[in-house]
Amino acid sequence: MSIQAPHGANHSIHSATLADVLERVLDKGLVIAGDIKIKLVDIELLTIQIRLVVASVEKAREMGMDWWTTNPDFRSQLGQSTAEKELAELKERLARLESRSLGEPSPAVCSSPPLNER
Repeated sequence: MSIQAPHGANHSIHSATLADVLERVLDKGLVIAGDIKIKLVDIELLTIQIRLVVASVEKAREMGMDWWTTNPDFRSQLGQSTAEKELAELKERLARLESRSLGEPSPAVCSSPPLNER
């Protein structure tokens, strides 16, 4: 005795791998949005808005998002990064200011003779 399913009850099982799902999400894009509000006796104390976009670089550019191309922290550079250059400049400026406040000539002033010796 054999049991057969009716003709209209065909089931297809389609499984997708993680790589397939990730490829589809990056190709189409995915937006997750949420709001968190903390209230105490009808007084809003804190509101946090969370927006997350997951997409490929190409899809993000199609949507008009390309902030990483103009942000210096995300661009690869030869040599020092912008933050490292700014830090070096600030250290140099601080050293000049400290030497002036102590009455010592700064390194830039030392390269030329003082006015009274000319």
